[in-house]
Amino acid sequence: MSRKTIKVNYLARVEGEGALNVTVRDGQVRNAELRIFEPPRFFEGLLRGRDYSEAPDVTARICGICPVAYQMSSVNAMENALGIDVDGPLRALRRLLYCGEWIESHALHIYMLHAPDFLGYAGAVDMAKDYPDIVKRGLALKKAGNAIMALVGGREIHPINVRVGGFYRTPTRKELAPLAEALKQARDDALATVRWTAGLDIPEADRDYHLVALHHPDEYPMNAGRIISSRGLDIAVEDYNQHFVESHVQRSTALHSHLREHDCYLVGPLARYSLNFDQLSPMAREAAKDAGLGATCNNPFQSIVVRSIEVLYACDEALRLIDAYQEPEQPFLAHEPKASEGFGCTEAPRGLLFHRYRLDAEGRIQEAQIVPPTSQNQPSIEADLKEMVGGWLDLPADVLRERCEQTIRNYDPCISCATHFLKLDVRHE
Repeated sequence: MSRKTIKVNYLARVEGEGALNVTVRDGQVRNAELRIFEPPRFFEGLLRGRDYSEAPDVTARICGICPVAYQMSSVNAMENALGIDVDGPLRALRRLLYCGEWIESHALHIYMLHAPDFLGYAGAVDMAKDYPDIVKRGLALKKAGNAIMALVGGREIHPINVRVGGFYRTPTRKELAPLAEALKQARDDALATVRWTAGLDIPEADRDYHLVALHHPDEYPMNAGRIISSRGLDIAVEDYNQHFVESHVQRSTALHSHLREHDCYLVGPLARYSLNFDQLSPMAREAAKDAGLGATCNNPFQSIVVRSIEVLYACDEALRLIDAYQEPEQPFLAHEPKASEGFGCTEAPRGLLFHRYRLDAEGRIQEAQIVPPTSQNQPSIEADLKEMVGGWLDLPADVLRERCEQTIRNYDPCISCATHFLKLDVRHE
């Protein structure tokens, strides 16, 4: 009996410290374990006892790359609990803010984290020596996204302008005008990004994913909709815990999420795109067609192309929102706290992000539940590795290590540990 263990002690570009173990016996991959050993952060515990109004600002600190997603899921949940319906210009402003986050987060991943995998560079700095104009285009896109977040959210990182019921301050049409001019150039850059990523040397792969995303009948999903799947799931956000469950696994401090009926599932750009293709703007759909994509995409290595489609859509949508913007009469809707429970779900750049809160009569948080997309995708990452590594076992060790890293980076799990490098230990027994 032959046995091989592929052991990766530190994964690059994963939130917290991560590692990978793959066990191969008799030429077959028997097990693939993604070990996330990020330190506990206790945000759900930190929220207990705090006033409901603090949740958007506290949860925004969970992530420096997608703070808007945490802010929006928490504020949606609080408004659900208190019976507040934010609509009209205030809702449009929140969607504009979300566009900014998608643009800056996706651009960062496409150009700085993912593209080096396809071009054979250790990182974006090395890549910039040979592709300076390409890297500059990525940075310009990120700058456009940051500009939206700074104006609408109050600052680029960890925005502070969102509050339960609306915003602390809303911008004027005159203030939004310069954003529109910058976004026209960003839209051109985004279209060029789609064409560029479509030309990369992308490995062939086709996985039978159970795709899960929000769906809204009138718009590509960002901060509203029902939860649907490629295998017939169609539920309200309030019913999330009836269909999804989290569990501890010994190898990870992060919870693993599963569908009660179907085990692992995939959230993120591939799921959003495949379940909501018709909601993309005409320009984005045409760009996808020109890039060789159909209405669905099951090749995880093409996620870089799908992300570029979403950047193009976000630029297009932001311009539409700015053009249609009417200054609201007041920045927020007045409300009173009450004993209640609320649910919120939005589409972070990396996928579905669920929040639930239970409040007492004074509006103090009694219980908080936060399920981030990376936890939901961990079982799917392991399934990808288990299915794909078997076809790469003849590759040299360093190439095999890079392919494993790339497979995980297809998910864009996070950036905070991007400075770490993968150490690969291949043991033959």
